[in-house]
Amino acid sequence: MSSQVVQLHVKKNHVVLDNGILQVYLSNPDGFVTRIQYNGIDNLLEALNEKNNRGYWDLVWSEAGSTGTTGTSERVVGTSFKVIMETEEQVEISFTRIWDQSLKGKQSALNIDKRYVMLSNSSGFYSYAIFEHLKEWPAFNIPQIRIVYKLRKDKFHYMAVADDRQRLMPLPDDRLPGRGEELVPPEAVLLVNPVEPEFTGEVDDKYQYSSENINLKVHGWISTESETNPATGFWVIIPSNEFRSGGLVKQNLTSHVGPISLAMFLSAHYAGEDIVLKLQPNEPWKKVFGPTFVYLNTLLDGNEDPLELWEDAKYQMNKEVQSWPYDFPASDDFQKPNQRGSVCGTLLVRDRCVSDECIIAQGAYIGLAPPGDVGSWQRECKGYQFWTKANKEGYFLINNIRSGDYNLYASVPGFIGEYWNNGVLKITPGCEINLGDIIYEPPRDGPTLWEIGIPDRSAAEFYVPDPDPKFINKLFIDHPDKFRQFGLWERYAELYPDEDLIYTVGISDYTKDWFYAQVTRKKYDGSYQGTTWQIKFNLDDVEANRIYKLRLALASANVSELQVRVNDLKQDPPLFTTGVIGKDNAIARHGIHGLYWLFNIDVSSILLSQGDNTIFLTQAMATGPLALFQGIMYDYIRLEGPKYVSSH
Repeated sequence: MSSQVVQLHVKKNHVVLDNGILQVYLSNPDGFVTRIQYNGIDNLLEALNEKNNRGYWDLVWSEAGSTGTTGTSERVVGTSFKVIMETEEQVEISFTRIWDQSLKGKQSALNIDKRYVMLSNSSGFYSYAIFEHLKEWPAFNIPQIRIVYKLRKDKFHYMAVADDRQRLMPLPDDRLPGRGEELVPPEAVLLVNPVEPEFTGEVDDKYQYSSENINLKVHGWISTESETNPATGFWVIIPSNEFRSGGLVKQNLTSHVGPISLAMFLSAHYAGEDIVLKLQPNEPWKKVFGPTFVYLNTLLDGNEDPLELWEDAKYQMNKEVQSWPYDFPASDDFQKPNQRGSVCGTLLVRDRCVSDECIIAQGAYIGLAPPGDVGSWQRECKGYQFWTKANKEGYFLINNIRSGDYNLYASVPGFIGEYWNNGVLKITPGCEINLGDIIYEPPRDGPTLWEIGIPDRSAAEFYVPDPDPKFINKLFIDHPDKFRQFGLWERYAELYPDEDLIYTVGISDYTKDWFYAQVTRKKYDGSYQGTTWQIKFNLDDVEANRIYKLRLALASANVSELQVRVNDLKQDPPLFTTGVIGKDNAIARHGIHGLYWLFNIDVSSILLSQGDNTIFLTQAMATGPLALFQGIMYDYIRLEGPKYVSSH
């Protein structure tokens, strides 16, 4: 690649970043990306859209005290432009907006500094932003922060979000009335008369392309080839999770019909109001989101397969990940490598009912997040989080942690609950903290009498039905992510038309006989009702005057109340109720998990019988227009015998 210097052209109404490979036009002083020239294409973005509707940062905000995950959608509009750095190797520019009291109620109470960076010999550009809320400013909520890129619909038709999730996509026109029929929820549209007949009868829904943060590092689009232009790739690369909320398994949107590509930083999807950022009175807050990288590539040889562009984008993503944290951002708020520290250690599990020896926590998710309590990282959204996976020896190393105070958190596949170390880890520049061996003792009283599922925070191992043939997304036929098909919740009543699910321990198979979600049942009059599932099991003997333990791990809950009764369906009050929990909406959005919940329930031996027993699990909530999406997903259920009594 020939060496090209980076140039900045400042005009009255726009500025241009140009390194000879691509040219990026930004409106001045708004800071909207209005045009990206590359590979002979005048604009990769949708020129039919208004200039503020092509490439932009936006957020959703609501007044303090308001509930829910919606609010006022606000484009981040710069009011002043500044050149931060201008050399032959690098140009960094800033578009800022400053808040003052006259804007109260009209605009989110934030100072926002949007930065764009172009490097020489780089086939793309970077963007990051510094959000700041001063102590004396009004309290308010922020449900969402993101960057949006809207590409040309006449060129970009092939979308890729993962090796096994990529396809030719419908057009945005196909979702319009007459061509598409809105379903429930309305993000899902049945294509009845699409422009390209091959999509007829398919469902299009952006949530089918969600990814967990751990896998959400690169996604985007490939343009169709023409005589004048070889295939071109447009990719959003997110090299780090540190600025995203909710940990590694939090799910976010990627790319979807439009063609649109997103960089999601904060969202309530698959978590609900629990993860809405709520700034309190007198609370100062500052956070750097990004940088993320927009990477462009093209085929050098007309005979190459356009899918080589996806392979190249993954290669570039790995280069960006290895370069993190970048050394080039000019803002002092972005901590450079020498301002960060590291933590390492080995995680072991002690579960006497499984092994007398400590068990290596292979594949555990281990992370640092702001101080909280057990599992608080799932709902944490104001600070930074740093996660990794333990290797096969249980060893972990977390590098490049920003200076600050953290707790250590971990969850181990195959074991319920999670580890939390409430000792504050103080990260300082250059520190190398070795925690040595860390022992996690998962919840356990007595031996396992029976269990259903795998404790891995997901319902994926349970029975996921085939979709209704009228509501297919062809991508997910014979696909491991079968749960992403539309309308699977409706199949429950078809499979269990007259009575609810009954599972018999020792005979039933949870991969075939345990439906992936305990949903409501649609009645003949169109209303919905709660459902009661039964677990039937046999006890050879019951130890008198002892406490047995029922462990219920949920992978998701949406405005649900799970009631537990033992051997008496009419038991009132029930032995246990969760109360109304959850707003993660994972059922409607084709997720196989949302937030994780663990309930540990004492079962007195008085309630149990020698011989046959039944546990009744009632999801009691079925109210309002979205009752069909009220329900829970189980992660794992276990009944333990009474506590071991030590002979010492």
